[in-house]
Amino acid sequence: MTLTPVIISGGAGSRLWPLSRDARPKPFIELPDGTSLIGRTYSRAARLDGVERIVTVTNRDLLFLTADAYADSTAPRRRNNYLLEPFGRDTAAAVALATLHVHEADGPQGILLILPSDHLILDEEAFAQAVGKASEMAGTGRIVTFGIVPERPETGYGYIEAKSGKVLRFVEKPDAAKAAEYVASGRFYWNSGMFCFPAGAMLQAMEQYCPEVLAGARAAYDAARKLHSDDREVFEIDPERFRTTPAISLDYAVMEKAENVGCIALDCGWSDIGSWAAVAELTPADENGNRSRGETVLEDTRNSFVHSEDRLVGLVGVSDLLVVDTPDALLVAHKEKAQEVKHLFNRLKEQGHEAAKLHRTAHRPWGTYTVLEEGDRFKIKRIEVKPGARLSLQAHHHRSEHWVVVSGTAKIVNGDQEILLATNQSTYIPCGFKHRLENPGILPLVLIEVQSGDYLGEDDIVRFEDVYGRS
Repeated sequence: MTLTPVIISGGAGSRLWPLSRDARPKPFIELPDGTSLIGRTYSRAARLDGVERIVTVTNRDLLFLTADAYADSTAPRRRNNYLLEPFGRDTAAAVALATLHVHEADGPQGILLILPSDHLILDEEAFAQAVGKASEMAGTGRIVTFGIVPERPETGYGYIEAKSGKVLRFVEKPDAAKAAEYVASGRFYWNSGMFCFPAGAMLQAMEQYCPEVLAGARAAYDAARKLHSDDREVFEIDPERFRTTPAISLDYAVMEKAENVGCIALDCGWSDIGSWAAVAELTPADENGNRSRGETVLEDTRNSFVHSEDRLVGLVGVSDLLVVDTPDALLVAHKEKAQEVKHLFNRLKEQGHEAAKLHRTAHRPWGTYTVLEEGDRFKIKRIEVKPGARLSLQAHHHRSEHWVVVSGTAKIVNGDQEILLATNQSTYIPCGFKHRLENPGILPLVLIEVQSGDYLGEDDIVRFEDVYGRS
């Protein structure tokens, strides 16, 4: 039997705003040790015995951010296959796509291990042992879920009631009294959202319990645009067919209805890092119960968490606060209201506010740009291009641009000209001119871009050629 880990990466992580945003969501947030949740998930999967290929189901816009996170992993190299959704349709559709993909490659006996990209697991050895047991159980044709041994009564998680390795029922998030009763019984586990099963068994269950999901996913997968390279295969899922696929979770669509579902108990230091209160626990507390990242001064302050990126943050005479300071947004919340940050995020999305989608520093396949200043008819950016990378051949309808090289060498197409610029040299690109920026060197290229025009939105771009398939 072949074991294929499948990393499901979706959702905005709205409770972790302002660090988590649509264009760089929760799985990519940097943890205190410098890693990311998605990077740790990939490393954990790549270290499992017998794994040759890892499949990732994610949004098309997150492909290159995901590939960069995987490239930073120190785990053994595996072949990476990507199934790129044009938009999210919840976990049942994502699992259906992955199951069809593995079934096509390995047949009905191919084993899938479904892993959310945004979970933290501290004891990887215990995780690997549980995966081994789940794979054996899945080899008998069963669908297996992982039940987390509860550390405390928790109202933020769903529960699984199980006995002798068999799931009796799935339970919604309980109130505090019911959660305490569940934990005291010894029969209940936190629902981890991780699963293991043979492709044939899941397809059969979906055909029985959610045929519309399977039909929509199959049509979208069969019509996918397939791209191949030496180190990965990419499947761009067809948007029109995928749009007809019902949006429903795997729990509702299959797991709560299927019979003879197995359960592996897992005690591994698991957390879904579902709020800033959970993030705070990753940083050691001082003698006053305060936890902080970045430059802080705390006076007469207790049991508070401060995350500061660019500047000094001071707190005086407060307690039980969550303070998250980023270059363009500041969050202040009471610890007891950590779960309600999502409501603030949703309001920003309803208003169309950029702070729900973008950071000041945006990541692109070729590197990053940071908005340094903007005002009426102008915007100033710091652009960093990776060695050997280049932007698309493009033009803008409403703005002109001035480029000044800070460090490195820039190879530039500007209208009919192709020029090389070194440090302290510059060029002007008039509105409407075709242009392209490339880094031909072995060191990062850094330049300052000054935009001027009537409209400076990121959607004022026409791509003519693009090595990343965005034209």
